[in-house]
Amino acid sequence: MATAEQVTSAFHIITTQIDEAIAAAKCHKCGCLQQTVEALAGTEAGKGELASVLAKAKTIFEPKKYDCLGCPVCYPALAANAFVEAFPEAGAGLDLCPTEEPEERQGWPPLPGDYSVVRYGAPVAVCALNSELLVKTLADRKPEGLAVVGTMHTENLGIERVIKNTLANPHIRCLLLCGEDTQQAVGHLPGQCFESLFHNGLDERSRIIGARGRRPVLKNVRREEVDAFLEQVELISMVGEEDADIITGQIQSCADRNPDVYPYPFKEFQIERIQAPEPKRLTLDKAGYFVVYPEMRSKRLVVEHYTNQGVLNCVLEGTSTGALYSDAIERQLVTRLDHAAYLGRELARAEQAILTGAHFVQDAAPGELLPASTASCVSGSSCGCFSTPKADSSSCSLPDAEKAVCQ
Repeated sequence: MATAEQVTSAFHIITTQIDEAIAAAKCHKCGCLQQTVEALAGTEAGKGELASVLAKAKTIFEPKKYDCLGCPVCYPALAANAFVEAFPEAGAGLDLCPTEEPEERQGWPPLPGDYSVVRYGAPVAVCALNSELLVKTLADRKPEGLAVVGTMHTENLGIERVIKNTLANPHIRCLLLCGEDTQQAVGHLPGQCFESLFHNGLDERSRIIGARGRRPVLKNVRREEVDAFLEQVELISMVGEEDADIITGQIQSCADRNPDVYPYPFKEFQIERIQAPEPKRLTLDKAGYFVVYPEMRSKRLVVEHYTNQGVLNCVLEGTSTGALYSDAIERQLVTRLDHAAYLGRELARAEQAILTGAHFVQDAAPGELLPASTASCVSGSSCGCFSTPKADSSSCSLPDAEKAVCQ
């Protein structure tokens, strides 16, 4: 039972924090504020000492746009915590958590979040907690074995989304928990709460047993889903670790002992697998074609662009594949997606030749030219008759270095 002094202090905290939320525009459309105000308004204190500030808060409500943003300081959460501490019996029956079940979408991952997908078929998911820079570093490195890497700021919504997205991918068999588990003013502690879920499970109210976060209640996942998640995934806890090299090594270690795709998925979630056939036809790009070659002495890539009448239009030079194909696209020297893919492939091969010293010969693009495009090959025009090894090159006047050019 709280003392009169404790109750007075609680009312002061609640009033101050609700006033702070009223002054913060982001709170006006947040479910955290709206749920807390509505819950407190139904209590005896909410109809008495707190009635004025709660009524004031309701006047600034806007249509809800989000639930919990994981803010370092959450005003309604601090108000709710103060109420529960002063009135534990009344607070125990309040639904102060605003989280709602998000709508799933087609494809994987089915739920949105602050993450980067690397590869669907890999076995390791990395949860980097509050370390956003670590997420970017690992996503850029793309270590073998990494399926997805992301942050997790809250001990309810965040954990629920990790569970649902993982259950939708039976390839994921290892969850690597790392990064900074900042307590923040609200006391989320998502890392400690996630560890507790693996070690202790849920109580009858769907609260994570042993979790020290303020709101470790999983409202939007069924117990069967939680059990399936814990069965499918092995937890590797490295909470506090932010060294990308150490984490990359652990990802590799997890991948090396990967027990293969989980044979008992919680639900069937099929990604369509399409066997891509070899292209049968080749259509010329109306913008012209490219001759690609590596300049070994200067360590530069050179791309000559020709019109389809065989006239040299321009020469692009650069030190990287990305620079050249980006410039070619910006200058509208490519109008077809297949031509852009071909150019990127050949530039990458040429760049590798510079790095290794290997001999480079530009490959022909796959597919046969449409009959209408191969009627003649005169005046040095590049009609594409050299697009495949089977094509007859006897009538073409292009130099030998260009006879592999397809578009």
